[in-house]
Amino acid sequence: MSLNSQNGQKQGEVGRRKLNNVTRYLAISLAFIQSIGMAFQFNNYLKGALIINQSIMSYLLIALVLTAGTAFLIWLGDQITQFGVGNGISIIIFAGILSTLPASLIQFGQTAFVGQEDTSLAWLKVLGLLVSLILLTVGAIYVLEAVRKIPIQYAKKQTAQRLGSQATYLPLKVNSAGVIPVIFAMAFFLLPRTLTLFYPDKEWAQNIANAANPSSNVGMVVYIVLIILFTYFYAFVQVNPEKMADNLKKQGSYVPGIRPGEQTKKYITKVLYRLTFVGSIFLAVISILPILATKFMGLPQSIQIGGTSLLIVIGVAIETMKSLEAQVSQKEYKGFGGR
Repeated sequence: MSLNSQNGQKQGEVGRRKLNNVTRYLAISLAFIQSIGMAFQFNNYLKGALIINQSIMSYLLIALVLTAGTAFLIWLGDQITQFGVGNGISIIIFAGILSTLPASLIQFGQTAFVGQEDTSLAWLKVLGLLVSLILLTVGAIYVLEAVRKIPIQYAKKQTAQRLGSQATYLPLKVNSAGVIPVIFAMAFFLLPRTLTLFYPDKEWAQNIANAANPSSNVGMVVYIVLIILFTYFYAFVQVNPEKMADNLKKQGSYVPGIRPGEQTKKYITKVLYRLTFVGSIFLAVISILPILATKFMGLPQSIQIGGTSLLIVIGVAIETMKSLEAQVSQKEYKGFGGR
């Protein structure tokens, strides 16, 4: 997968289009399979009252309608990306998370205060949750925006003179992958649970679903490992050390103490590995903290996705803000040039 992604980067726009098409086809295929499973689950839950004519065609029709909705959201996300601001799919996910926020707060309030004679403990839980959210938000912004600056020097005197006394460096993010690894890990956990939709009464399906639950001990370990692996994979999809080293060599620049070319590539790769390790551990910790809170503090299950949702909301908000700033700067530059 990593080799294919790097080849896609080398191919440029054509490679990115191929990768996007494969991603879309995979998303629609998974949506179709999950739609059939959801139809089975809802019909069994309502004891056959949902689908009167329980034929294969009925289930296929329901799956096609739900899959068409997924395809529409993918198309809508592409339109937002092309004509709007930021990544369209991320903004749709962002809106979906914010829409569930009031219900989650109400549920937490009911769980904390209902049936409590002494409300001091309930208020203590609320205060603890608010402080935790603030700390998580500050930590998430710090790590998502943290950058390791690799100093760069120029071999050509005229280039150095043109730059003046400005410090030149190569910025590498601590977490180059953003929040994508967390989304991938969550999607991976949805696949085993789909088995219980098709086989709700089978013990082996329930065992697989329980193992794929991040709340279980095994599921939590798998969840952490998946986040770390996806972070490394997507970081090297986003950042290509070989391309960076080639660009530096073409510009006549180099990292002090490192020879241009292959040695620079190895150095950037080593730094990226170390930074990605820190970023992956942070993502894993933020993701499992709400799960631990529900297990040991008696908080509602809806809080479990709070850490993951918080990461997604912060990440999308930061990227959208940067996209807005870039568009505003571009328009100001064009306006200045037009004068």
